[in-house]
Amino acid sequence: MKSHGKTDSPACLWMQAGVVKKKMCFKKFACADCRFERALARVCSANQALTDQGTPLKGRSAALVFWKEKLKKAPLAKRPCIHHMKGVIGFKTCPRNYRCVDCEFDQYFNDQFTVYTLLKPVQFEEISGIFLPMGYYFSQGHTWVKIEDNGMVRMGIDDFACKLLGKFDTLSCPLMGKRLTRGETALTLTRGGNRVSFLAPVNGVVTEVNAQVRNAPELIPKAPYTQGWILTLYCPDLKQDLKHLFFMDTSEKFMTAAVSRLYEFLEEHTQLAAADGGTLMSDIYGNLPGIAWEDLVKIFISQGP
Repeated sequence: MKSHGKTDSPACLWMQAGVVKKKMCFKKFACADCRFERALARVCSANQALTDQGTPLKGRSAALVFWKEKLKKAPLAKRPCIHHMKGVIGFKTCPRNYRCVDCEFDQYFNDQFTVYTLLKPVQFEEISGIFLPMGYYFSQGHTWVKIEDNGMVRMGIDDFACKLLGKFDTLSCPLMGKRLTRGETALTLTRGGNRVSFLAPVNGVVTEVNAQVRNAPELIPKAPYTQGWILTLYCPDLKQDLKHLFFMDTSEKFMTAAVSRLYEFLEEHTQLAAADGGTLMSDIYGNLPGIAWEDLVKIFISQGP
């Protein structure tokens, strides 16, 4: 794939795929509104129709194929995700042959980050289907905090916990003004009578509760890092608290280790029935009825001393 280069405008997807030699994008990748896109699509459709009929292609346009078809023939390591091609995320391969409709990553990206990135770009890593946004701090107990302004942080539970336990029925969390102590219970979620507590990752005073997820906690797994946040806290000694959390490289190592332990657990109990090509499915508990809630919580979600 060709790089975007140092021009003010990025390279068109057709150029990045190597179908055309030189074409910059001036539409912010709004391809449906692009006359160049429509013109090439017509030519490629005509070429495909002739090929299907067994008619040899002639002329300068004979080599033109849809950019997705061009990239499908490339090795996986040179088959970039469309979100990388648009310059939104770091390099990530496309394992779905550009069938975005079947891609859990694409659905997750669109559900969680499209609105948010209009205000502030977010980059994140994917670890076997578990998403890890950059700039967030993570705790051993699978909660996260994101620094706001003036000693304020936003807090929620991470994608690992959401993938593991799935949908929630009720949320119990402290009222505004309540003081939380790092390492002690900050909130409790239930599902079908099963309970799981999450520990406070920092010391602080609750300044806001997300009313939307308090009333509908089933929304948390759909967007755990954005709309699914749970609390905001004022943390007077935030610098010291952050020393106890994982960040950037250490959060990636922490999550990689957690995913590895989960795979070992699943291999023992289900022969990796929850894995699909190396990617963990959503709602492992709900999709694997032979797995006990108590075991998942005890092994993977720290419940404190």
